[in-house]
Amino acid sequence: MSGFSLSSEPFTLARDCTAVMVPQGENVTLPAGQVGYITQALGGSFTVYVEGNLFRIAGNDADALGKEPPPPLELGADASDADVEQLAWQQLRTVFDPEIPINVVELGLVYDLSLEAVGTEQRKIYVKMTLTAPGCGMGDVLIDDARTKLELIPTVVEADVDLVFDPPWNHSMMSDAAKLETGML
Repeated sequence: MSGFSLSSEPFTLARDCTAVMVPQGENVTLPAGQVGYITQALGGSFTVYVEGNLFRIAGNDADALGKEPPPPLELGADASDADVEQLAWQQLRTVFDPEIPINVVELGLVYDLSLEAVGTEQRKIYVKMTLTAPGCGMGDVLIDDARTKLELIPTVVEADVDLVFDPPWNHSMMSDAAKLETGML
């Protein structure tokens, strides 16, 4: 990704803001008053271009960019495991690599998702996912993003997201929509 484009939205940070350098995965603090461009706003997080570098800003810091944070998740009081599993898949579809405008589910990075009851009306979610490349610097960020978003689901007390590399990911694991988006179809 080259960073700034004609569709990028300019911003000035309203306050100091935690960000993650892309693709290194290093945490940094961008200072209040910093100017830049929003190059991607998907899944509740933002990829921004600042002084020749890309950074990912989490949705809970959207206000620093003058944006609204994602709304809280809702789940009916009589929700079944199937309802929670469906919401979990929806949440995983909000996890995006900051450099690729396709979610981890459509990229074929999520290999397995299962639930376990851990008490009355409480659940634990287990996910196995991979990366497009084993050396991806954003791996920990993607895993943490998936875990955080799954733990926002009402009744979920813990999400265990394991990074696996067997089987190795390849482009045939992508959905047709993802292949079309990347020009691989």
